[in-house]
Amino acid sequence: MSIPARSKVNKKYTWNAESVFKSSKQWEAALKTVLKDVPSVKKFEGKLGQNPATLLKGMQAIEALMSRAQTIYMYAQFAYAVDTTNQASAAMVGKAQSMFGQVFAATAYLNPELLKIGRKKLETWMKQDKKLAIYRQSIDDLFRQQAHVRSGEVEEILGMLADPFGGPSNSTSMLVNADFKFTPATDSKGKKIEVTQSNFFSTLLEHPDRKVRQTAFESYHDKHLEFKNTLAANLASSISANVFNMRARRFDTTLSASLFNNNVPEAVFHNLINTFKKKLPVWHRYFEIRRKVLKLKQVEYYDMWAPIAEKKVRIPFEKAVDHISDSLAPLGSDYVETLRKGCLKDRWVDSTPNLGKMNGAFSYGSPETYPFIMMSYTDDVGSMSTLAHELGHSMHSHLTWKNQPYAYSGYSLFVAEVASNFNQAMMRGHLLNTIKDKNFLIALIEEAVGGNFFRYFFQMPTLARFELETHQRAERGEPLTADSMQDLMADLFTEGFGPKVKIDRPRVGMVWSTFSHLFADYYVYQYATGISGAHALSSRILRGEPNAAENYLGFLKSGSSAYPLDVLKKAGVDLTTPKAVEATFAVMEGYIDRLEELVG
Repeated sequence: MSIPARSKVNKKYTWNAESVFKSSKQWEAALKTVLKDVPSVKKFEGKLGQNPATLLKGMQAIEALMSRAQTIYMYAQFAYAVDTTNQASAAMVGKAQSMFGQVFAATAYLNPELLKIGRKKLETWMKQDKKLAIYRQSIDDLFRQQAHVRSGEVEEILGMLADPFGGPSNSTSMLVNADFKFTPATDSKGKKIEVTQSNFFSTLLEHPDRKVRQTAFESYHDKHLEFKNTLAANLASSISANVFNMRARRFDTTLSASLFNNNVPEAVFHNLINTFKKKLPVWHRYFEIRRKVLKLKQVEYYDMWAPIAEKKVRIPFEKAVDHISDSLAPLGSDYVETLRKGCLKDRWVDSTPNLGKMNGAFSYGSPETYPFIMMSYTDDVGSMSTLAHELGHSMHSHLTWKNQPYAYSGYSLFVAEVASNFNQAMMRGHLLNTIKDKNFLIALIEEAVGGNFFRYFFQMPTLARFELETHQRAERGEPLTADSMQDLMADLFTEGFGPKVKIDRPRVGMVWSTFSHLFADYYVYQYATGISGAHALSSRILRGEPNAAENYLGFLKSGSSAYPLDVLKKAGVDLTTPKAVEATFAVMEGYIDRLEELVG
């Protein structure tokens, strides 16, 4: 299948950019206006403690400016993501980052001044003014973090560092998404097939011809190997920035610094890793079933996505929206109708693969925009599942923005992956009970285990172990080199896959360089805790427990109005214990049992 240029993509399958800004000129004007308005928030510096009215006006002015900056930043990032070869979009990203850094620095005085006012006086003021009382949770969180908030001058400098600290991530993104040109893959008849970021994961690794999978895997990872020193230097720089922030904010470790932001105890991270290591035999059983079904002497990394179903199940975009909508009916008509309209009318989703489109999928927007989705939809079960996943994020954002003030319009990555994986769990629960076609059921289960679970419950915990070790080495002052990262990654995957999977150490050792997630410190483990929370909550609804759907919708509407673990506990799951992780492994074993029955 040839990949079209961006200009050839049907507009109905592109994101509704004009709903945000009608043109790049309008975007440019908005950016200049934000920079011009920076003094309007700086004028409150040093005055927030005068009285409740001044404090409220200052906080509202900061929020208004941040909201506008957020929308401008989002627009540039999204425009670049759908076409990384567009130099104008790349330039917009640079301008947006610079602007956001200036806004961030200009508003950095807020927290130090709130701390200076003191909790007692703020409590009195919040009792006097209902509008000020809205900020109670954020103020509580600030004083919880008081020991790690520095002076106004230091906070301003830390804010200004946001732009340069983003350099390694931006450099890597430009390198792998715009500059990398991959050697074509070859099928068993010698025909060459183009390898791009947008077709590698979604098409080539799932190809029934093993020669295609092997040569695509080798081409993709050999290009990363060719630039391994640059890629390693960029990641090492990002990790160094994390260590710097840890020390600047007076934490003992980067892990504690990262988890502290969401008020998540380190035990949650270690519970996940320990349970994952204990349950590796479940994965080894699945790998062996996959080897037998594929009739291979040895299964390799690139065989993990090989199709087991006899023929590919074709699911057009509109049909996928139908399946997803039907599966989410327990959440009510408002939820389903909003989702359908977003997909089919309001153009939330940029779905068609095109040249220059960034690899992967994500949901992104701001309270002033739609919750947009970028992905490469390829008319199969995997694409349908990815769409369900990203719609979980988008509906989470939509309901949060609709029900929360700007102060709580965001939510942590920790809860984000619960909402996305919930949609996939509900979709599988519905389809496994309603679809009769054996081939469809096999495709659905292999996508669940070999796709979703393999990524979130195998690759991500393994990457989390890699991330912890590389950060600990940096904290100890040990050098992070391409070779040391490569060896560590290969060792962790060798342990994870077990003795019956063949490991190509040089190429598998470069898997870390294919995950941009590692530039967001301690992000990847949250995929695994997220999928655990998702299955715990979806199981309650699928079992028909009283108020389960209402409780889940309450979670989606909460945003950051409470701490992540508290929001989830209220919805019905406690992630401070390993129970949800263990229960999700049990769900996966159920899928494996069903797969074994279907394939005989």
